[in-house]
Amino acid sequence: MKNSSITSFSDETALIFGLSQAHIFARDGVQLQREALNALEALVSDASRAGLDLGVASSYRDFDRQALIFNGKLRGQRPVRDDNDRILIREQYPATEWLYAILRFSALPGTSRHHWGTDLDVFDRSTLRGDLQLTVSESRTVFADLHSWLDERMAQDKSYGFFRPYAIDRGGVSPEPWHLSYAPLAAAYEKTLVPALWREVLAELDDVLDDVSIIDRHLEDIFSRFVAVPRNWCPDPYRSGQISKA
Repeated sequence: MKNSSITSFSDETALIFGLSQAHIFARDGVQLQREALNALEALVSDASRAGLDLGVASSYRDFDRQALIFNGKLRGQRPVRDDNDRILIREQYPATEWLYAILRFSALPGTSRHHWGTDLDVFDRSTLRGDLQLTVSESRTVFADLHSWLDERMAQDKSYGFFRPYAIDRGGVSPEPWHLSYAPLAAAYEKTLVPALWREVLAELDDVLDDVSIIDRHLEDIFSRFVAVPRNWCPDPYRSGQISKA
C-alpha cells in the first residue's frame, strides 16, 4: 500500500480526498476549515439562545480513517446495519449487495464530504441520554427540537450557510438529518469530485481499499446513487457562487 499522504496530487485534489490537513483548523475539538468554524460558532450561539446545546459528533475525517472504517465493514469486522438498525450477516450477501449495504450508511473513501473540512454531524447535548447513535429515529425523538429549529433556520437561510445534503431518501444514502454541510465551500468541491478523478487518485494509492475491482465496476452507479446530492440541497446562490465563502 502506498502512503495515502502522497504529495503528487494538486492541493485541491488532496483536499477533496482527505489526503491533506493543510486546510483544517481545530477549535474546541472540532476540525473544519476556518470559514466553516466561524459559521459554526455563530450557529451554536444562536442555538444556545434558543435553549439548545448544539454539539458536534464528527467533523473532519481523513482518507485513512474512512478507509479503515470501510475496509472493516467490507471484511465483516465492523457492524453493517439495515434501515431498521439490525446488524447484517456478511455471509448472507454476495459481494456487490454487501458493498451497497455499506454505502447506505458509510461513504466510499475519497467521496466522503467529511474529507473537505466543510461537513459535520450534530446533536443536542442537553437532550442526549446514553450513547449517541446518530439514527433517523433518534433525530425524530431525542433531538427533535434541535432538528425542528434547524429546519426553520435553513428555510429562512439563517443557518450561516449550513444545509443538509442528505435530507431525503433517494434510494442511495440513508437520510441523515444530523449531517450539515457548509454550502459556500462544499458546493464547489462536489462539482469537482467525479468518477474519473476517483479512479486517478486510487490508482496512485495501490491496495488502500479492498474489493477495488468490484467498486470500479459499479463506480458510475455508486456516484449517481451515493455521492451525488440533489441540486436543491442548498439555495441556488450558493451553488452558482453568488454567495462566496466568508
